[in-house]
Amino acid sequence: MAEGSAATVGELLLPGTPADVRDRYLSLAERARGLDFGPLEEDVVVLDTETTGLSFKDCELIEISAARLCGREVVGRFQTFVDPGMPIPKEIERLTGIRSVDVAGAPDAREAVAALADFVAGSPVLAHNAIFDRTFVEAVPGGARVSDTWIDTLALSRIALPRLSSHRLADMAEAFGCASVTHRAEDDVDALCGMWRILLTALSDLPAGLLARLASMHPEVDWPFRPVLSYLSGIGAAEVDPEPFSLRAHRGDLVRGLGRDARADAAQLDRLEAPTADEVAAEFGRGGVVSRMYEHAEHRPEQAAMAAEVTEALATSTHRAIEAGTGVGKSVAYLLPEVLFAQRNHVSVGVATKTNALTDQLVSHELPALAAALPGGLTFTSLKGYDHYPCLRRLDRATTEELPLGAVPHDGRSDNAVGCDMLTAIAVTYAFACQSPEGDLDALGIRWRYVPREMLTTTSSECQRGRCPYYPGTCMLHGARRRASCSDVVVTNHSLLLRDVEAEGRILPPIRHWVVDEAHAFEAEARRQWAVEVSGSEAKAVFEAIGGTRSGALHAALTQAMPLEGSTLMVGLLTKAAASVARSSVAVADLFEAVHALAGEARGDGGYDTLTLWIDAQVREGAGWAAVRDAASVATDALDESVRALVDAEAALEPQAPQAAGDLAERTRYLRDLLAGIRLVCDGTDESYVYSAQLSKSRKRIASERLVAEKLDVGAEIARRWLPETQSVVFTSATIAVGDDFSHFDRAVGLAELPEGSHRDVRLDSSFDYDAHMSVVVARDLPAPSERGYLEALEDLLFDVHVAMGGSVLTLFTNRREMERVYEGLRDRLAAEGLELACQERGSSPRRLRTRFMAEKTLSLMALRSFWEGFDAAGDTLRCVVIPKLPFASPTEPLVRERDLREERAWWRYSLPEAVISVKQAAGRLIRSASDTGVLVLADSRVATKRYGSLFVRSLPSGNVSQLESGNVGRYLRMWRASHE
Repeated sequence: MAEGSAATVGELLLPGTPADVRDRYLSLAERARGLDFGPLEEDVVVLDTETTGLSFKDCELIEISAARLCGREVVGRFQTFVDPGMPIPKEIERLTGIRSVDVAGAPDAREAVAALADFVAGSPVLAHNAIFDRTFVEAVPGGARVSDTWIDTLALSRIALPRLSSHRLADMAEAFGCASVTHRAEDDVDALCGMWRILLTALSDLPAGLLARLASMHPEVDWPFRPVLSYLSGIGAAEVDPEPFSLRAHRGDLVRGLGRDARADAAQLDRLEAPTADEVAAEFGRGGVVSRMYEHAEHRPEQAAMAAEVTEALATSTHRAIEAGTGVGKSVAYLLPEVLFAQRNHVSVGVATKTNALTDQLVSHELPALAAALPGGLTFTSLKGYDHYPCLRRLDRATTEELPLGAVPHDGRSDNAVGCDMLTAIAVTYAFACQSPEGDLDALGIRWRYVPREMLTTTSSECQRGRCPYYPGTCMLHGARRRASCSDVVVTNHSLLLRDVEAEGRILPPIRHWVVDEAHAFEAEARRQWAVEVSGSEAKAVFEAIGGTRSGALHAALTQAMPLEGSTLMVGLLTKAAASVARSSVAVADLFEAVHALAGEARGDGGYDTLTLWIDAQVREGAGWAAVRDAASVATDALDESVRALVDAEAALEPQAPQAAGDLAERTRYLRDLLAGIRLVCDGTDESYVYSAQLSKSRKRIASERLVAEKLDVGAEIARRWLPETQSVVFTSATIAVGDDFSHFDRAVGLAELPEGSHRDVRLDSSFDYDAHMSVVVARDLPAPSERGYLEALEDLLFDVHVAMGGSVLTLFTNRREMERVYEGLRDRLAAEGLELACQERGSSPRRLRTRFMAEKTLSLMALRSFWEGFDAAGDTLRCVVIPKLPFASPTEPLVRERDLREERAWWRYSLPEAVISVKQAAGRLIRSASDTGVLVLADSRVATKRYGSLFVRSLPSGNVSQLESGNVGRYLRMWRASHE
């Protein structure tokens, strides 16, 4: 058991776990048997529940199980079914094995919880994901009597075992040889009884000084983990007086010896040697690297052709736009020649993706497989944005500074409950930083809704670099950048690459050879990243962070300055700055009051709660804008004065209180950005931008007002700011061309701005047989979307489609109101046919909807933009995609209106090709493997009646297209389905 358990624990560990940390994890089960944790296991109750579902509002208890621990023994048990007063859903029966007949005649929830309260008798309760169990128990009258102390072992396991890739009870119980988890409450209780000592042992492995620091932070919060950590920090304290904890020293030991083989900057090398076309071709042939990567690798001519194009781009220092259909194997086609080039020249190459799914695929599958197949292996690093890495300086400050409770929603929860989430986030991050030479926050299970990222992270402009005690060697962010500079391949996302361009190369290593995958989305991300926004809520947060003589950074600086020599000058300058900042706060609030008053000039564009106003010449000539302009003048003068006052105070503090000066400098940067943003939008003289205001319909949301400046011609910006810094960029996606035309894409990413001969467009067909596996149906007689009767006709068509396909239909809308209307009309009609329909309702989680859609094979879904791309549902889970309306940009969007103003035929040049590419993306949801089959239904009759409609059809991967009367679509689909199943 010990050997098998250790192997399983090893498999669960994150890659890159230091050897000594790994050894401690592998020995936990054995060591736990010999330790004594006294009161922490003398009289505690382990509890688990089963319910009819996950919704606290609509679901009910069906089973409760508990066990009382005394030392290592279970000395008492409690178990009961609970009659939920409703049938148990079939999926819950399958998951738990509990049937409606099992709970018939069982106590109701009130009786069961009363009996549980008698059993627990106020003892501390351990539960894995305790919020879930506690909420269901305490929702029952009398449930609050069960216990005042609930300890969430899921959150505690993340503190105790931060290097595990999973903290699911089932995974940990199996790994450490505890009882198995079967989705029955009693079995789960036994598993957690076994895990409790292992968690306590793992916590004891953390530095005693860290445990003491965590136990003593923010005593005003009633944090359930505090007694546990306090007791563990005192074990052995009488014999050993622990040194004060220093995360910096601890991390110095962790990272010693890492990242010493920095790669050259390719721009500074006299000569670069690319692999030859024959060398690369051989690696795609029999016995080559690709055949060693995969056991059943098959030769794909399109993949080899793409690799040849990438190789030539590297050899000639030119760029490529490559559309390669699904199934080509794009990632291997570009990775292999790029890696050979990087290793031959001792430089780093970069891959930028849009979605986390592709990043994870590259880092977890393709790159490890390629590393195993190459004789000398390869090195690679994944880099994310600043807000994905812990700022260790801010982490240290978070243990002593006032918790930012006002910065997050509470959703009816108390300040103490939110404070507990914040303390748990601090503890998890410390534990991870103590055991991880590198890594980010994404997998730590932090509840970001209740933990503001700025409490634990920083930004490029806020990072103190040389002023920070962790910079550069022990910093997790800059350490990742340094390790990336020693790697063959750096994988990042579009967002960080574009932020690096904005920061003039201060974020990423100097990489001159890039692959931009999912490149169809690059222009939109560049527009987002390079937009300038100022909002009332963000301005308010800035002023709260700076504070004054009684709060915030200024108050902290005053406190540090008072006992120092020469404090009179410093205190005077800080007091002057506080007064100036207070005036700025009022002036900026007045500005956003004036911005809110513009709502009357907007035309109802935007969402349910917001309006979008294009700030054109006509708006700027109106009385409303005159008020904005006057308020902006006062605000910018006040902000200018505040920035100067803060800079003077920083200079006075720097010699004696550099930390306080650095904190003030960080806040001053916020004010500078706010000042620059207000000036840019309110002046409106820079013609490279399009200007708009996002306005709230209600005065209750006045703080959400935003002024926005977006770059009009992103391609020109890319061509000017980034492409000249590169030597070769390969843009690739399955959806780049419109028909066979790349001109729209080339303009969007700046290739059209380059000299002739510096780039080439290449279109490669898919390796899949789309004509045989995919059919396209155009409903040619529906009313146009703008005509009366359209929604009623669409509902009837969708009913026929769903019934004919037997469910598994994804309908992609562009308008939420239309989606909700059709859903309300269709849901009951389909239910009568035994078909279930879900809808992406307001506030719903796209991730949960995706998971549910994938799990329930006949479920159909109506969804919005987040499902048009990046959603893979291979196999029978998705049989049909319906597009009710061609996804043209709204003619009232500021960007569209500005283009129309400046260019003739702007709609044909921008809106039409963008819509075509969106339809290609949606069609790509259907066929994700060589065996997939499916139907695309275009329910917009303009495809058949407008001259541009043929462009949509020609751009689709399948030539199997039928134009049908809507009344015949269902009959056609039944025939098609019968021939493909």
